[in-house]
Amino acid sequence: MDLIEKATVMHYHRHRIAEFQHGTVESLGWRGAHSQQVRYQVLAKVGNLSGKTILDAGCGYGDLKAFLDQHFSGFDYIGIDQMPEFITEARKRYEGIERTTFYQTDFSTAELPQVDYVIASGVLGYRCKDDGFYTAMIGKLYNSARIALAFNMLDKSHFPQHDLLVGHDREEILTLCRVLSPRVECFNDYLEDDFTVLMYRDGIAGE
Repeated sequence: MDLIEKATVMHYHRHRIAEFQHGTVESLGWRGAHSQQVRYQVLAKVGNLSGKTILDAGCGYGDLKAFLDQHFSGFDYIGIDQMPEFITEARKRYEGIERTTFYQTDFSTAELPQVDYVIASGVLGYRCKDDGFYTAMIGKLYNSARIALAFNMLDKSHFPQHDLLVGHDREEILTLCRVLSPRVECFNDYLEDDFTVLMYRDGIAGE
């Protein structure tokens, strides 16, 4: 993804902030809270995250952290996002909360830490002229995970043409993931235009 494409994404979110107000799920690009939370429910199927280290790539305001707190305990959470507005708000929301850290950085170029689980919700949905960007990013995120990577994408067969967002061929993505991972699971029954992929380091589900 080149600098112009990244700047376009940032402009899009700043426009959404102006339209829907700072701190809302709509400013993150979601249709609403339901759309965001349903995705989290599926991503959380990746394993028992209690006591683990978790990297949230494209964390926005840290909404995933609040969701995980309802279902798991004792985990270390690292959120990264390229939008300074998102990170500023996330740090404000979670100020003083232990084992919770936010960094403003671009996950596509940053050196990612080694963690147990990587979760990426929405970050692979932006249009990019370089088709190899998506496969490279899946590989990069997977390489950061000791146990498993969970990510979602828009489904090309259902998602309409859009100037900024782009759908992907689910079978092509799964073929790539199966080359990288000995165990891959896919869910596509929760929203019409979305699918979630879980990639494990071994053939056994996450702990």
